[in-house]
Amino acid sequence: MRQRAIRNLAKLDMTQARITRILDAAAGGKNHFEADRDAVRRYDLAAPVTTTAARAVLGYLRRVVRHLAGAGVDQFVIVGSGVPSGLPPGGQLHDVARDAARVSAPRVVYVENDPMVLAGARATIEPVTDLVRVVEGDIREIDELLDDRVLQTFLDWDRPVAVLLLSTHSLNDDEYFHYVIKRIRQAVQEGSYLSLLQTTFDAIPPELLPAVHDLLAMTLPGHAIRTREEVEALLRGLVLVDPGLVWIPDWRPDGQDAEGAEQPGASGGYGAVARIP
Repeated sequence: MRQRAIRNLAKLDMTQARITRILDAAAGGKNHFEADRDAVRRYDLAAPVTTTAARAVLGYLRRVVRHLAGAGVDQFVIVGSGVPSGLPPGGQLHDVARDAARVSAPRVVYVENDPMVLAGARATIEPVTDLVRVVEGDIREIDELLDDRVLQTFLDWDRPVAVLLLSTHSLNDDEYFHYVIKRIRQAVQEGSYLSLLQTTFDAIPPELLPAVHDLLAMTLPGHAIRTREEVEALLRGLVLVDPGLVWIPDWRPDGQDAEGAEQPGASGGYGAVARIP
C-alpha cells in the first residue's frame, strides 16, 4: 500500500479532474483543483444538474450511515467517498455515524486512492479522533485492500461491518465487479451490510446524451456508466433493504437531506443497501 501511495503522489496531476474532487467542488468543498471546477462548469453547460447531483450523493451517504448506525452497526468501511469537505463541520460521515449510534461509538475507515484527499483527511480527521482511520487503497485491487493492515487491525471482523462502495465508477468490468461483491461477502460476518452507488445516464434526455458522453470521455475517461438493468444484474442474489434499488434521493428520505427530492433522476445515481445473510 505504501509503495502505491508513493507512486500515486508522484503522479498527482492537478490538470486532470477526478470524480471525488469534482463532487467536492460541486458541493462547495475545498479539496479540489481548477481542473475539477472547470469540469463542473462544463457539465453544468451540458446538463445543469451537477451541483444537485453532488449534494444528492452526500445526502444519500449520510442517510445510509444514519440508518445503519441506528440499526446497531458500529463499524464502517467507506470506499471512494473522497472524504468530502463539502459537508459542514461536525457533519462528516463519521460524525453522522456517531450521532446516530445506539450503543458504542462507531469506528470508521475511509479508503481512498487520491493523494490530495488522503493527505487532507489524515491532517484534519485522524489527529482529532481515535475512532477514524484513513487508508490508501483501490477497489480495483480488492484482495490487497481487504488485507490492509490498518483495515484488519482497526476493525473487528468477527462482528458485523458496513461496507459502502462509492467508487463503482472505476469498475468497468462487470465480471470483476461481481468478484468484488463476492470477496466482500466472504470477508464480513452475518449481519453485515453492503451499500453501493452507481452513476447512470438513464434520466438524461436523449438529445443531450452525445454531448454528455463526449464530455465524460474528455474529463473522466474510463468512468463506468450503467443502466438500471445492469445494476440489478450486479445485485442479483443479494437481499436488498427497502426500498431496494432506487434513485439516491428516493433512498429512505428523512427530511434532513432533501437535495434532489423533486427530480430524483437529476441525481444521476442509483443507490442500494443489501444485508449480508
